[in-house]
Amino acid sequence: MPIASPSPWRHLPNAISMLRVLLVAPICWLLWQERWPFALLLVAVAGVSDGLDGFLARHYGWQSRLGGILDAVADKLLLIACFVILAWRQHAPVWLAMIVCGRDVIIALGALGWRMLIGLIEPRPSLLSKACTLAQIIYLLMVLLALADWPGLRSTALAWLVAALCVASGVHYVLVWSRRAWQVRHADSLSPPGV
Repeated sequence: MPIASPSPWRHLPNAISMLRVLLVAPICWLLWQERWPFALLLVAVAGVSDGLDGFLARHYGWQSRLGGILDAVADKLLLIACFVILAWRQHAPVWLAMIVCGRDVIIALGALGWRMLIGLIEPRPSLLSKACTLAQIIYLLMVLLALADWPGLRSTALAWLVAALCVASGVHYVLVWSRRAWQVRHADSLSPPGV
């Protein structure tokens, strides 16, 4: 029985994630220039692409370690850049930008520590982390809708929801990956020599 060849489309989710990385620079420029309608359009495209690449990877079994890393990097670059610029321009609370950035810095340092002390890391975003990313994208869209003079819901409650999800998912990551690290190191210490 012949073995089915891999689909030529299997790299599509990675290409979509790379597109999102490439969108960061023009989005930053548009935000800095306060060209809100165009920035809104590109952030919306980036938000849709975030859901699309994940759906394609899961639905067709096109997941890969590279894809998981690209997806995470694209999300963090885009969200951190948007929050920092909007806070700098006084269109988003500075405290919220600090929480968003602080969470991602902690996660990145944890991933670096895992890589240096234990080995390769497989990105596994939790449901809480996905909810946090979604809330951040919605918040950015609402802010940009308001800045573009469209009917937006620029509510303080949404900012607090984003902050709460950032803190909760950050704490969750630290607890889960600290436990995994302890289990790996403990298992290594119990392994007999040469195993």
